[in-house]
Amino acid sequence: MKKPEELHITSLIVHAAPAALAGVRALIATIAGAEIHGADEQVGKLVITLEAPNSHAILDQVALIQQSPGVITVAMVYQHAEPLESLNSEIPHVDPS
Repeated sequence: MKKPEELHITSLIVHAAPAALAGVRALIATIAGAEIHGADEQVGKLVITLEAPNSHAILDQVALIQQSPGVITVAMVYQHAEPLESLNSEIPHVDPS
């Protein structure tokens, strides 16, 4: 039986030397499924999400960021995995009243 396709979503805090932040941003921009959601340029921190089809791909993306020149730490904040099929199903509206 074939395993259903999944979507893995991970959020990270990336801490880099402020002088290296532009290079780290450029690297993240090359990663498919990566998005920068916030930054503190003064201290060199980025809030990012990664999306990939499996946990191995997520870990490869995290490793790539960790190895980027100037990166001090990469902290995983959240990880979620869900079958793609369930992401395409409609969620019924619930009236709170």
